[in-house]
Amino acid sequence: MSTSSRLLRLLSLLQTPRDWTGSELAQRLEVSPRTVRSDIERLRDLGYPVHATRGSVGGYRLEAGASMPPLLLEDEEAVAVAIGLRTATSGAVTGIEETSLRALAKLEQVLPPRLRRQVATLHDVTQQVQRRRPYATVDPEALTAIARLAREHFTMRFDYSDRKATASQRRVEPYRIVHAGQRWYLVAWDLDRDDWRTFRVDRMRPGMSPGPRFSPRPITDAEVEALIARGVPPEARRDQARVVVHVPADRLSERVGPWAGTITPIDETSCTLTTGAERIEDLAVYLGLLNADFSVTGPPELVAQLRVLAARYAAAAG
Repeated sequence: MSTSSRLLRLLSLLQTPRDWTGSELAQRLEVSPRTVRSDIERLRDLGYPVHATRGSVGGYRLEAGASMPPLLLEDEEAVAVAIGLRTATSGAVTGIEETSLRALAKLEQVLPPRLRRQVATLHDVTQQVQRRRPYATVDPEALTAIARLAREHFTMRFDYSDRKATASQRRVEPYRIVHAGQRWYLVAWDLDRDDWRTFRVDRMRPGMSPGPRFSPRPITDAEVEALIARGVPPEARRDQARVVVHVPADRLSERVGPWAGTITPIDETSCTLTTGAERIEDLAVYLGLLNADFSVTGPPELVAQLRVLAARYAAAAG
């Protein structure tokens, strides 16, 4: 292990919320206690406030709340941060584009030439596609405030406006922030409705108020994904359709997830799919991916788009 790699590993250990004895650090780093003491002094010279306590239970740790200089990054970490900053310049968080560009410029100035070339190469061959529909942008301070309350288990109160522009005041236990597609969502336990709910962060009004602490309820990643799917129902999308699909309802349910829409049996060989999409073109293409025969009587825009696709596919097939 090189000296720089060892310092990174040492710094990583010291950032954990505990004290490390010199012998423990030496064992973890596979070096002598003398080398550990030398590396501790190097970190202090770099500005890292490493505190040492004496006695039988003494050890080393980083001082809590101290002003920290920028962390040293390994090669892969530096490239990942640079790529992430470049991607964030067109993200969905209001005002972060310019901030990301400034941070990226500072980072690239201190990258070694070989890493700077790697990042530049990725930038040169990468193209950002502009979306036809704009992002629902959110305030970065709001995301930070929600994340802090969720991490520290504080309830919160906020004013909310739903998709029908109906205003309400909500009291929740915040759990997760989820970036799904073009939007940010808060997954929380609604204290007044006594159930899990999802909230679009861009619809949460300014002036969130923290409340008392709460004991976290168990929730898995799969349950969070299901809540997001339930919280963005097809009927909330701009273009709607009711389609007769010529396969049994249970077979169609195996092919599509709950986000696709509502499936209702007609008989043993067919069912209806009530679904929606943000664009009529997307809805027409999606229906073709059901891998089943289907019938559509409306809306007229969808029927027209299906005819366009049918003629195009027929021409492509000769």
